[in-house]
Amino acid sequence: MTYTLERLAAEQEELLLDRFDYDFVWALGQAIRERASAERAPVAIEVSHGLSPVFTTLLAGATIDNLDWTARKRAVAHRFHKSSLAIRLEAEAGKYDFNDRFRLPKESYVASGGGVPLILRGGTLIGTATVSGLPDADDHRLIVEALRALA
Repeated sequence: MTYTLERLAAEQEELLLDRFDYDFVWALGQAIRERASAERAPVAIEVSHGLSPVFTTLLAGATIDNLDWTARKRAVAHRFHKSSLAIRLEAEAGKYDFNDRFRLPKESYVASGGGVPLILRGGTLIGTATVSGLPDADDHRLIVEALRALA
């Protein structure tokens, strides 16, 4: 699937949440896990409230390094209130190095798909969902498919 900035902006509007609580976090984490497991995807999955992880799991083949990537993607989605994939595409379109432009340490932030902000319908950022282990567009896709299934 080919993503564009326009498509990602429309997708973010489509995925605004009516509610967010820890039951929702569990359901979303489980929905992502079930999709990833069916694909035999070696991924780490994290769903956070603010910057605090609430649901975290590794599937077979994933490593603790994947959790480092989820944390760095979470930091990007949280800071910019956009998917980390959109931020990567913006940097590519603008022909700039993301970390240099925003003076962000590479150890803490990565513009790579797989971090999706969880935003309430009124516009409040409430958390993030992150996946790491596949090509970044596929990490992003797993989250979006799960969110759509829960809508």
